[in-house]
Amino acid sequence: MLKTLMIALAGLGLSSLASAQSLVEGQHYELLPEAVETRVDEGQIEVTEAFWYGCPHCNNLQEHVTAWYETLDDDVSVVHLPATMGGDWNTHATAFYAAEQLGILAQTHADFFAAIHEDGRRLNSVDAIAAFYSDYGVSQEEAEQALGSFGVRSQVNQAHGRMRAMRLMGVPALVVDGRYLVTPSSAGSLANMPQIADALVAKVREERAD
Repeated sequence: MLKTLMIALAGLGLSSLASAQSLVEGQHYELLPEAVETRVDEGQIEVTEAFWYGCPHCNNLQEHVTAWYETLDDDVSVVHLPATMGGDWNTHATAFYAAEQLGILAQTHADFFAAIHEDGRRLNSVDAIAAFYSDYGVSQEEAEQALGSFGVRSQVNQAHGRMRAMRLMGVPALVVDGRYLVTPSSAGSLANMPQIADALVAKVREERAD
């Protein structure tokens, strides 16, 4: 795994050690115009993954970020941010927060991607999403109630505000510490995104140690 990481980073012009100093702003990542307040415990480094369930690139990124998340140290917290750009985007953001409210998000997150991109299910209506969630230990009525709840609507609105604050124009995107933005374009590929983000996590650690 380490050898694979080193090869990927070398391909980006980074050192084999993947040190924070190897990163170049504007080449490997972008600095947000204004830092966005993080929503993790004090001392934690926030990694935000902005995504849309209907996005094929977000779907393809999953295997890479999922493997990376499993390697993160205890001082890193991952926050999933469903993109809100209207239409099915907002419907899927609602689905994400409803699953979280229902306590089934851990079981449904990867499956929701798979249902759309592998099984061809649309999952773009309350009925379709509630029926999908009914396979995860909740009734369709409970799922419908969560999908229409005030709490979930509030979370979707907050997600929209957070996307605007981060000035995200597309997905997928990784934002480290509310400041450093990694996109497929800046990283060079989807597979490289976690590697760049990992080096940025190290950069934040170094900044905090100074």
